[in-house]
Amino acid sequence: MIQRKLEKLGVQTSLLGFGCMRLPQTPAQTIEETQTMRMFDMAYEAGVNYYDTAYGYHDGESERVTGRMLKRYPRDTFFAATKLPMYMIHSLEQAKEIFEEQRSKTQMDYFDFYMLHSLNGDSYDRALKLGIVDYCESLKREGKIRSLGFSFHDEYKQFERILNNRDWDFCQIQYNYRDQQEQAGTRGYELATAKGVPVVVMEPVKGGILANLPPEVSEPFHTLSPEASDASFALRWVADHPNVKVILSGMSTMEQMADNLHTLNKENPLTPAEMEAIREVSRRLDTREKIGCTGCRYCMPCPHGVNIPGNFDAWNQLGMFGASTNLDARWLKFFDEDAKAKNCIACRECEEKCPQQLPIVESLKRAQAELDAACGL
Repeated sequence: MIQRKLEKLGVQTSLLGFGCMRLPQTPAQTIEETQTMRMFDMAYEAGVNYYDTAYGYHDGESERVTGRMLKRYPRDTFFAATKLPMYMIHSLEQAKEIFEEQRSKTQMDYFDFYMLHSLNGDSYDRALKLGIVDYCESLKREGKIRSLGFSFHDEYKQFERILNNRDWDFCQIQYNYRDQQEQAGTRGYELATAKGVPVVVMEPVKGGILANLPPEVSEPFHTLSPEASDASFALRWVADHPNVKVILSGMSTMEQMADNLHTLNKENPLTPAEMEAIREVSRRLDTREKIGCTGCRYCMPCPHGVNIPGNFDAWNQLGMFGASTNLDARWLKFFDEDAKAKNCIACRECEEKCPQQLPIVESLKRAQAELDAACGL
């Protein structure tokens, strides 16, 4: 497993980090712990030492399950990362209560990496005003957290302001070959690098979109490397940035785990031909994607029951693969009518929460119309 040194912090992490946002699930949508345990053991035995969870993942259960999984290993052999949900915190007391709840749920005395979660300009201002940043600094002095950072979802100018506001230990940004100009993007990566701030990358395969490309789109990859997965090209693109110290992958299956471990088992820089293949694949994707939803679920729950990421996933499937019997079955038989886009009343609560700043309301209208038409309604 590739290891990267965080010079600022004096530690060394595995380049592949286990993101615990998309763990295996049962039909009832709870975490399937037997498969999850196998995946943790597979990762740990292969040298993965960075495990990332958050207060809201899996409706609050990810921290609890992640803690149970990691409890089986010596505490000094892994790094545990979690996040304070700034999108829902409105008082210092609430922040303190949630932090203690996180320690209880994970059964950990301290967190190696702790973040203000999903920061944007407004939530950072609120964190400063309420004294939450100062509180997190006190947690660091007390040894309850080892490193303090933030995960970011906003425009670049806000990233620049936040990063320059204090001496952060690390930062976490969304970064992949499709999002070079989105959010913090390449400018954010370069700013963090210039300031000596280690970067953790989330969404390296853009919520799975870059891991399951249609054959006519991914053809340039497989002409060069017939056995390589689509995801491997995306991960290697991120890995070619030396100040990226951890690449988080939200793995849901043993197959995904095995492929990611193989990809990041050793340094394998992209060749000029592979870089050109990525540029060509990206050009082809530009013509097909309906909406850049990553399925992060920050927009959920919808107060009116609309499954926003589910609708957008179906719509993107239509854009990538066209009408099919699989789409018919998914949209007509298995998609709950109460959860369809047509139930949106344009309250726009979702748009206020969306890290991607997507035009959700108007997009839901288009998604409903196009999916209905594709299925003959």
